[in-house]
Amino acid sequence: MMKTESNAYLLHPADIKKYDRGGGASTTPLVTAGMGASAFITGYTEFAGGAKIPFHFHNCEESVLLVEGNAIFDIDGREFAVRPQDVTFIPAGVPHRFRNASETEPMKIMWIYGSRDATRTLVETGETRPVAAEHKR
Repeated sequence: MMKTESNAYLLHPADIKKYDRGGGASTTPLVTAGMGASAFITGYTEFAGGAKIPFHFHNCEESVLLVEGNAIFDIDGREFAVRPQDVTFIPAGVPHRFRNASETEPMKIMWIYGSRDATRTLVETGETRPVAAEHKR
C-alpha cells in the first residue's frame, strides 16, 4: 500500500492481510475508514469450493462484482447464476447471500458498501456487527 502526498492510496491486494471468515470464506479489506474513506468501503471476499456465507443484510446499500469463478446469488426467495463481471445492487435491509457454484474451483467477489459504518446482520441469529470488525488493520 502506498500513500501519496494528497492522501490518495495505491493498494496492492496481494500485500494486504486476508481475514478468515470461517466456512471457507476469507476477506481482504481494500478501501477503509482507517485510510480516510468517508462515504464507502470496499474489499474482496474469496470463497473456497462449495463455500457460502449465511443470509444477512446491511444497514446501507451494497454492490458486488464477481471477479472470478461462478456464483449463486440468493435473494427474494430466488437464486440467480452470477458470472464473472456481473454486478449486483442490493438495497439496505434486504436479506441475501452468495454461494460458490463450484465444489472445487475458488470464487472471488469485490464488494462496495455505501457507508464507512456498514454493518452485517445475520438473519438466523439477529447478530449485528460492523463489517470493519471483521478486518481490523
